[in-house]
Amino acid sequence: MPLQNFAPGVLGEIIRRQPPSPARTSFAWSVAVGPALARSTTATLTGAVLTVRTRDPRWVKEVERARDTILTRMQQLLGRESVLKIEIRS
Repeated sequence: MPLQNFAPGVLGEIIRRQPPSPARTSFAWSVAVGPALARSTTATLTGAVLTVRTRDPRWVKEVERARDTILTRMQQLLGRESVLKIEIRS
């Protein structure tokens, strides 16, 4: 069963219990966006801004299109106040 299908509330609770770290952000990112997009991007959290870098400029449009959904998922996984904005860079 893919992690995205695991009860989001339970998975979010487990992730939020971990101390903030780049590994926690990366794990939450991979759960939020799925394996294909996770392999083609990196996400770092500075303050409450999630910076997404794409390895291929073609992924920029995909991330922009899904920005609201991704933001909601990251807030569910890391905490509502943890991620307030997404910036996308290629």
